[in-house]
Amino acid sequence: MSKDLPNSPLIAVLDYQAGNLRSVQKALEICGATAIISADPSVIAQSDAVVFPGQGACDSSMRNLRTTGLDKVIVSIIRKGTPFLGVCLGLQLLLEESDEGNEPGLGIIKGKVERLSGGLKVPHMGWNKVNLRPGHPIFDGIEQDSHFYFVHSYVAVPRDEEVVAGTTWYGREFCSAVAFENITAVQFHPEKSGDIGLKIYSNFVRYVGLTDSK
Repeated sequence: MSKDLPNSPLIAVLDYQAGNLRSVQKALEICGATAIISADPSVIAQSDAVVFPGQGACDSSMRNLRTTGLDKVIVSIIRKGTPFLGVCLGLQLLLEESDEGNEPGLGIIKGKVERLSGGLKVPHMGWNKVNLRPGHPIFDGIEQDSHFYFVHSYVAVPRDEEVVAGTTWYGREFCSAVAFENITAVQFHPEKSGDIGLKIYSNFVRYVGLTDSK
């Protein structure tokens, strides 16, 4: 945590029976946050920020969210301005629908999730460049075309191109980051991307700390 941040922000890592939660929690803790993995709506609602990570399938994940009431909590905390970071499936589920299944998404971002096409091997797995739109504090200090680690077969296709904050080429150009208002979400896995990935989490923790101290 930077010395000019008064407190370690409490960041909830959404537990909706998807994988990779502990590695996200550990990355946030390394960056100075107090991170807690939780499926308790009251804990999540009272946190300073929320990270929505995930590895899994659209339909089963959305059913888990609705069964626990977390779908409504996510929409509520976003509407009240709580800083929010989605990772991989945590980006895709923000959209309205997905080619992967039949369950509707959260609808926070207008658009749909499509199967990755372009003639290359799917899933897209490994390191790839991200062309970032400058200006958002989550991406401060990250060089253009930095490499991040991807594992996915589907991509988000937002209807409003203005929310797209990063793109990647894999047989075709696809949206690999979105950023608007209090929402940031990425298709890649910062927690699997070494020091440059930790920089994403560090920037998020700093952003949350500064927001919370206002």
